[in-house]
Amino acid sequence: MFMPIVLLAGGVGIGSGAAYGTTMLLGPAEADGASSAEEKPTTLVEVDDVMAPLVLPDGQRLAGYVSFQIALQVPEDQAEDVTARLPLLRHEINMRTYRKPMASGPDGTLPTLKIFRQIVQEAADVAFEKGTVSAVAIASARPV
Repeated sequence: MFMPIVLLAGGVGIGSGAAYGTTMLLGPAEADGASSAEEKPTTLVEVDDVMAPLVLPDGQRLAGYVSFQIALQVPEDQAEDVTARLPLLRHEINMRTYRKPMASGPDGTLPTLKIFRQIVQEAADVAFEKGTVSAVAIASARPV
């Protein structure tokens, strides 16, 4: 009757000791992978005067145009490549904005920023490698 209790206590003690020794020898597995991903430095690449059409919610009529000033958060080592490929980003944004109505307000001159941010993220995934742009910040939006 005492033998199963002694075997259980011995197994827990030996297993715990082996786990502690392995952790001391190799270190925690999660700390190595998580710290390298978080420590990657990023920078902002500013894009001025991105023109986009404001299509009314019916998808048929044009309400006007809006000029955006945006900033893209990218890894520091890829900032020059992203800056050189900004014309491709502008093209991709133009190819998407007329398909997604983003005009709001009573006269249709207010852009829906959430939709535009999604459009820019989709365009950035096509113009650059997917995941290059980690965030899109809209600094200003002016009707033209």
